Amino acid sequence: MIVIKTREEIELMRESALIVSKTLGELAKHITPGVTTLELDKIAEEYIRDHGAVPGFLGLYDFPNTLCMSPNSQVVHGIPNNEPLVEGDIISIDCGALKHGFYGDHAYTFPVGEIAPETEKLLKVTKASLYTGIREFKANNRVGDVGYAIQKYCENHGYGVVRELVGHGLGSKMHEDPEMPNYGRRGRGKKFVEGMVVAIEPMINMGTHRIKQHKDGWTITTLDNKPSAHFEHDVALVDGKPELLSTFAYIYEALGIESDEEDEFRQEALIL
Repeated sequence: MIVIKTREEIELMRESALIVSKTLGELAKHITPGVTTLELDKIAEEYIRDHGAVPGFLGLYDFPNTLCMSPNSQVVHGIPNNEPLVEGDIISIDCGALKHGFYGDHAYTFPVGEIAPETEKLLKVTKASLYTGIREFKANNRVGDVGYAIQKYCENHGYGVVRELVGHGLGSKMHEDPEMPNYGRRGRGKKFVEGMVVAIEPMINMGTHRIKQHKDGWTITTLDNKPSAHFEHDVALVDGKPELLSTFAYIYEALGIESDEEDEFRQEALIL
């Protein structure tokens, strides 16, 4: 069942989403060769708690940490550990926060130092596909419209679109209806209506779309061990149009990147 949110609830969800956005911005300052994912996890947990929220992933379905940390060929759900990141790695960081009874859920794939041009292209295309999908999240469109847009964009670049892992509705539960696949057919699936909030999150592989799950019960990697990228935003349907609740602006501020990619999805300018 799809749970429709009031404007007041959407604003509470924006607060949770922005805590996650700010956490990712804080982490961006520390992602360098030599840092471990467990060190980053500790930074994130402390930051979230210091801002009046609790980590959304810690203990959820018995997950052991605050962050899902997935380097290189890991697609999602990687468990933080003591292995240092090295120059040329990429690291997908998926983070959740719970405040006022609502979740934020937000992800970004970071380069670690200088990365290979073909890997940089994967990140660029995957992030662009996220906004391609968000544009289709509008009144009277359907789930398949978002999935089709993402799939077509990424497959046109020769990439594999993961089938088994999908985006989702978001609210007082981390995972609500509807499921939001990154593939599909136009005009199919549940219709979007005012007050819906979803997490749209392309998971795109450099090679095959096929994946495998590891014995720890969490870690997912590409079947061919080629790199995978993952970007995620929380989006509400407001006045029939998609409105971002999360932002990459804090990441860009930390990294000195200028971008206007989110402007079309905001009714007001974001105050950093």
